[in-house]
Order: sequence, then structure tokens, then C-alpha cells
Amino acid sequence: IVKANYKVKAEDVVTVVLDYPKEKNELLPQDIPLNIVYEDKDLLVVNKEAGMVVHPGYGNYDGTLVNAVAFHVSNLPNMGEEDRPGLVHRIDKNTSGILVIAKTERAMIDLAKKFADRDLNRKYIALVWGNVKENEGTITGHIGRNLKNRKVMDVFSDGEHGKHAVSHYKVLERFGYTTLIECTLETGRTHQIRVHFKHIGHPVFNDDEYGGDAILKGTTFTKYKQFVQNCFKICSRQALHAKSLGFTHPTTKKEMFFDSELAEDMQQLIEKWRNYATHQQL
Repeated sequence: IVKANYKVKAEDVVTVVLDYPKEKNELLPQDIPLNIVYEDKDLLVVNKEAGMVVHPGYGNYDGTLVNAVAFHVSNLPNMGEEDRPGLVHRIDKNTSGILVIAKTERAMIDLAKKFADRDLNRKYIALVWGNVKENEGTITGHIGRNLKNRKVMDVFSDGEHGKHAVSHYKVLERFGYTTLIECTLETGRTHQIRVHFKHIGHPVFNDDEYGGDAILKGTTFTKYKQFVQNCFKICSRQALHAKSLGFTHPTTKKEMFFDSELAEDMQQLIEKWRNYATHQQL
């Protein structure tokens, strides 16, 4: 990796990293159960379970949320993205929670513009490592692909790489070695919450891509290690949930707000940390 203004010299070895070629695969509608929160002729709101990929892609050609939606709704609109019909936003495979899908081209254009213009409200709940110092705050920093590992994202504070990203957070509860936070996104970058909280030293609990799957805070006692390992088993993915989404309906212009309960694994995880903090008087 060199600076952008570096001039290539004779006998320099240049390595180019290319994305995998995109294969064209016909979208297969599949009868997969959906947790539908709301539906009308224009849009569909679902509560996605953790572990489900949102749309087909390299290595995931079926079994995705889009495959399930294509079975439930015929003639989904697509804006040149054949494998992503109806999609105006995404949440990560191992993140649970609220997601909206457009059922008409008009709704898709309108909702896509709302996300682009940040003309909506979305909140996430996360359990992060450590005792977050401030009760509320804002994390800023450009987010882009890691220069060595293209599968993960990184924060570029100098703004030389990536895109502008802003995350606002509020502490909901403290458990001594972990903190429960509510996060509101001003922008919607890939892995934004996960990357931003890793950047400030508080990775999302059990996030195996950003360092949250190790015991980062606490004691060296065997019982504590066993407790954390049990927590990892209870919630075997990053402890992140897309809690709510609010926007103006694309056709009726009514204010819509959708909220979802925390996934069962996160509820159990939070209760376990709450009990631990209470008994240890943390």
C-alpha cells in the first residue's frame, strides 16, 4: 500500500486486488418463513432473525431474506440490481431486527431517496465491551474497506479513505465490564456501529470480525472466564439489534414507526450481565 501520489518506477511490482466476478443467477423464490411486522400494497416491514443473509451474493445464492420475500411478493421492483429486488437498505447477516422492503417501483424510489437524504429515524441496541465513559456522545470518522483485508471495514480519521460516517449513542444501562447502548445512525455505512465502537475501544460483544469475541474487560478469575464463555454461547453472534425504524409513508404520507422486541438471545444475554453486575455490585 502506497500513497496516491507515488510515482511508479521501473521494476516496481504492482499488485491489483479485484473483486470476485459477479455471477448472474436467477433469483429463486423460496418458501421461507418471514416475521412480518407490517404490510400494505407499497411496502413490507419484517423483523429479520440473526443468521439470515439479506440478499444473494458470492457464496450465498439462496436461503436469503430476498429469496423469502420473492416467494411472498411477486414482481418485486429492482433498480438494476437483479439480486436485490425491493431492497433500499440492509442489515448484517448476524444482526437481527427491523428492515423495510419496497413492493412497488414508486415506493422503492421514494424510500431509497429517504435513506440517501437521511430523512428517517433508525435506532439500534447493542451490548458493547467496557464501561463507556460518557452517558451520550457522537462518533465520527470516515469508514472504508480495510486496506489489507477487504472483507472488513476500518475508520480513517484523516478522511483520506472511505466515506463520512456519524453515529450518535446513548447509554441505557451499565454492567461494569459491558455497556448497553442505543445508537442512532446519521449515515448508513457498512458495519458502521461495529466499526465505530471498535474504533473508540468498545467493540460489540461477541463480534468476531471486530475483536469483540475475546474477553476484553473484567477479572482473571476462572469463574469470570466461564461466565463470559457462557455469555458467548447464549448469544453466539454480535450483540446488535435493529430496534426501530421511522419514516414517512411513500404514498399516504403518514408518519410510520416500527419497533421490535430484542431477539431472544440478546434478551437472555443482557439479563445474564444484569444479574452478574447486581450480584458483584459493579
